[in-house]
Amino acid sequence: MRSELEKLIDLQKTDTNLRRLKQIIETAEQRRAEIEQEFEQHAFSIREIQNRRDTANADRLELEKKIAENKTYLERAERNLKHAQNQKEYETAMREVDALQKQNSAFETQIVEKMTEAEEVEKELAERADEIDTLDSDRDAALKAFDKELAAAEADYKAETSKREKVFNTLPGNLANVYNRLAQRGRDGIAVAEVINGSCSACFMSLRPQMQVEVKRMSGIVTCESCTRILYVVSREAQSEATAN
Repeated sequence: MRSELEKLIDLQKTDTNLRRLKQIIETAEQRRAEIEQEFEQHAFSIREIQNRRDTANADRLELEKKIAENKTYLERAERNLKHAQNQKEYETAMREVDALQKQNSAFETQIVEKMTEAEEVEKELAERADEIDTLDSDRDAALKAFDKELAAAEADYKAETSKREKVFNTLPGNLANVYNRLAQRGRDGIAVAEVINGSCSACFMSLRPQMQVEVKRMSGIVTCESCTRILYVVSREAQSEATAN
């Protein structure tokens, strides 16, 4: 019975690992999309900063263009002022000169603001220069590591599936049926539960002292009185090996 119980324990560990690997494989597409989305968010934030810089520079150029145009109008207005024939022409030219000068002064103030804005954005970009320079390579490295992890999970799943089949086929029919029934009953797939600190690790119910003794003997199948799962205790030797590893 000890050997059969050890097979059940081995089978449970294999099934638990298979569930973990299956979860990795089945959620691979979603997790890959999350990695790509994370880097896309970084790229978007960088593009947003660059767009702010480009907009500030474009606005500055447009203001400089308006100043240049106004200077042409200002030269004409000053000529009109110089050659005014009467008070009305003089006042009209004077108002135009004054308006153009005020407008250019406002444009120049806005240019300084746009230059300051562009400088601040450039500083922000400089602070993130390393991130910008390595963004594509970091993304490629992250996806490559993910693909490697997924390939390893798929290989392990194949190996564990083969191992499970071999172990399961060596179990007596009645034990195999009991195991399957217990494993399929709950969403956690646990049919064989370890006893930890005197309690079933599946339902956390404390075991009676006599039952703990029976579980340690491994002379027969002992089930939890609460959840009916098959119970076992890890030997001290196995615990020592696990700690050493």
